[in-house]
Amino acid sequence: AQRENVYLNVLATAVSAAEKAGKIIRQVMSSGNLEIVLKGVNDPQTAADRSAQVTILSILSKRFPKLTIIGEEDDDIGKLDASVPDCISSETVLKESCPSRLKSLNEEDIVVWVDPLDGTNEFTKGLVEHVTVLIGLAVNGEAVGGVIHQPYWGYAQDNKSDANIGRTIWGTNGGNIGGLVIKKTASDNLVLATTRSHSNESVEAAIKSLGASEVLRVGGAGYKVLLLLEGKAHCYVFPTPGCKRWDTCAPEAILRAAGGILTDTNGKKYSYAKDTNYVNRDGVLAALDPDVHRRCLEVLNLSKT
Repeated sequence: AQRENVYLNVLATAVSAAEKAGKIIRQVMSSGNLEIVLKGVNDPQTAADRSAQVTILSILSKRFPKLTIIGEEDDDIGKLDASVPDCISSETVLKESCPSRLKSLNEEDIVVWVDPLDGTNEFTKGLVEHVTVLIGLAVNGEAVGGVIHQPYWGYAQDNKSDANIGRTIWGTNGGNIGGLVIKKTASDNLVLATTRSHSNESVEAAIKSLGASEVLRVGGAGYKVLLLLEGKAHCYVFPTPGCKRWDTCAPEAILRAAGGILTDTNGKKYSYAKDTNYVNRDGVLAALDPDVHRRCLEVLNLSKT
């Protein structure tokens, strides 16, 4: 009998879990009771972050008890909801071909990084299109699989039906990408994506030195990487600590699956091993085109000296 492919099963379940979390986020938003708590300066948490994470963790750990799961809302790690229904794994993902290095993994080999609601700051201000649910799968410290779910994709004020809202993008580094058509655009006029709510002097200095013709200030690492994948921006730059491993694991895996690169602002890859420091201390530099990444890296490093 053929051994079931643990990696693809985890990825397929993560897709369904992210979609369930997206539904919860929409429910909290439409209830109007966000229950905002400030975890730190400019770092809000809402009822949606909390229930979305409990749902994702419960679904994944119920089906794969030996996974290591690290989530943003660390107080909720122990809280599991036994009543969460079994999730139907995404059939599309299970049919995918799997890179050979991921074929014989065990649950213990996979570390899952969860950001139940990336772009909370924007969410609390009603900028719902920036919001994503991020579930990243790491093996040997490397971001290999990712799910980015946009709960409000295709959302219009007058379209109150839940049926056609939201989309899910998933991918495997060395394998395929689903849910999105990758679009490369010429980078003669550099379009930069950067933070909307966490800007500071080093962010502004980097933007200036890169000489972008347009700067998109948007929330959430997931949303910024989607702009790269859709050819709406060429480079995502955030040259300061602030985002964490759960913000970048899923986006990095999908970006690498598309041939792109995500590193810190010194060009070093982050480790997604379970005992790593969670903070992306040297910021983020990402691009779909490795040449753009290289050019931006050179400029940033020149401007540091």
